[in-house]
Amino acid sequence: ITKSDLPGVMQAKYELLNRGGALQFDYETARFSDVGGLSRMKKWLTQRKAVFRGEPTASHLDAPKGILLIGVQGCGKSLAAKATAGIFGAPLLRLDFGAVYDKYHGETERKLRESLQTAAVMAPCVLWIDEIEMGVAGYHEGETGSFSRIFSTFLTWMQEHKEQVFVAATANRINLLPAEILRKGRFDQVFFVDLPNDEERKEILSIHLERVGLDPSTYDLILLASATRTWNGAEIEQAVKSAVITGHARGEEVSQNDLLVAFGKIIPLARTMDEQLKAIRSWARTRALPATRVEKPEM
Repeated sequence: ITKSDLPGVMQAKYELLNRGGALQFDYETARFSDVGGLSRMKKWLTQRKAVFRGEPTASHLDAPKGILLIGVQGCGKSLAAKATAGIFGAPLLRLDFGAVYDKYHGETERKLRESLQTAAVMAPCVLWIDEIEMGVAGYHEGETGSFSRIFSTFLTWMQEHKEQVFVAATANRINLLPAEILRKGRFDQVFFVDLPNDEERKEILSIHLERVGLDPSTYDLILLASATRTWNGAEIEQAVKSAVITGHARGEEVSQNDLLVAFGKIIPLARTMDEQLKAIRSWARTRALPATRVEKPEM
């Protein structure tokens, strides 16, 4: 048995444990080099890698419990959550709250308990919960019933679990998050992921150009970053892919003009959802730590 056999062994172990189907296993996690920007969050996670891994030099420190990423859609929250497993060198488990809920009495609670037990057995691991607000929306303190019980179970587990399970959760609609889930002790830090700045857009453009086999150094990244101001990462990715298709249809390599033409055909989310963006930024100003180090405002 060699190191190359490890993914297969972990996959077999996961399949034996996960009978309820609420967890998805992904051993090949993303790398932080795949994520443009978010320098402050990257540094925060790097500082805690040794503690999470239980290395001897950090054995006297409490292991980190997790992070919550909130912010603008399409800005890389899910990718960053997945890349957390890459930086920690741990398997990635995704908890699907939609698959936890069951119409039969007691089944929902059982599925959640089994999912959390599976995560504990797979430790050290990263438990990724995408759009966590959709799984906890509608909870009100003092309510009874199945929903209230599983929410309380989940909160208690987040607070009390001792296994090396790091929770990386994302949220888009912060107004749906109950206050209980935001209190300290459940998440170590709440990060706000905003629209990328000029330098981050240059980095994102480089990443996506390289992915389609293009050399970023042959393009004016300063001009392209300026043309994509107020864009999120997903919009930049889609524009690059569109330009590649145009160049392929013409039988030529993608030109800078192809990219600029593709940019002109996309209306960014920041323009169509301007009011929601302002509301999210207003909420996060005093409640979350910017995932990117704050620099001078763009002109």
